[in-house]
Amino acid sequence: MKALIYGEKQIHVLDALGFLESLKALTGESVEAVAVVSQPKNEISAEELKGANKVYAMGVTSSYASFNGVLKLYNELSPDLLIGAATKNTTEILARISAKLDVPMLTEVTELEKVNEDIILKRNMLGGRALISYVFSKPLILTVPQKKFKPPEEGPVPEVTEYEVAVENKVRVIEVKPKEKGAVDIEAAEIVVGVGRGFKSKDDLNIAFELASLLGGEVGCTRPIAADYGWLGEDRWIGISGKKIRGKLYFAIGISGAPQHIMAANDSKVIVAINKDKNAPIFQYADYGIVADLYQFLPVLIKRLKERT
Repeated sequence: MKALIYGEKQIHVLDALGFLESLKALTGESVEAVAVVSQPKNEISAEELKGANKVYAMGVTSSYASFNGVLKLYNELSPDLLIGAATKNTTEILARISAKLDVPMLTEVTELEKVNEDIILKRNMLGGRALISYVFSKPLILTVPQKKFKPPEEGPVPEVTEYEVAVENKVRVIEVKPKEKGAVDIEAAEIVVGVGRGFKSKDDLNIAFELASLLGGEVGCTRPIAADYGWLGEDRWIGISGKKIRGKLYFAIGISGAPQHIMAANDSKVIVAINKDKNAPIFQYADYGIVADLYQFLPVLIKRLKERT
């Protein structure tokens, strides 16, 4: 089987390599994996991309250039599978290739299993309320959630070469204004303290920031905190339309547990929920549940943590 992996950054290639490792284990079929990354060659560490046979570095910054580079390489290699991490830019690029070449595409594949002689791919739908299954067939384009599949730890170190992308741009750029980016990569955090509507004011979020600091983590939030109240930036928004977290520990504080939020946080290894409503849906998903007023419980927790440091 021949697979082409696209990654905005080399870290995104790891997610695809992890999926291919699971696929190989089920099929017993060898996979020739070629990766193409938007980053320049000097920013790529071949040692970290074990499992790929070859890596191409495009050194481009625009989605338009990345699209053309991936499409060119796809046409050259004719892979059975084109795969990338489920980031917004990657999903958009692969969807355009899917439409242009009339190749079917699946987004955010979370599971795969073998049933008789078929490989079954699964993904969530309806806001995480249902799981839908597809029979794997070639050719196929798909994305996988970040950190969902474990990349191989051993294997040959791939060769990294530059891949020149000649882009005929028919659009004249008048001005470029970089989009303001948040300083937090919530998806990369191993420990996240999530805040919801149980907090009464923006200033009260300082309690959560203090807790996150003591734990060595970051603060995330539900949709209302970012989109409705504007208390925190969208870079901290955990949900279907926001970020997805898969760290070691997630504190859900004052969060009721809407399906859209749970779907984005449920892959955390340990979930601790703090809510004064004992019937809050979040407790159905929590490994540890604490029925308490956050304004009474958090100061005690913070005090105990400080005493231990």
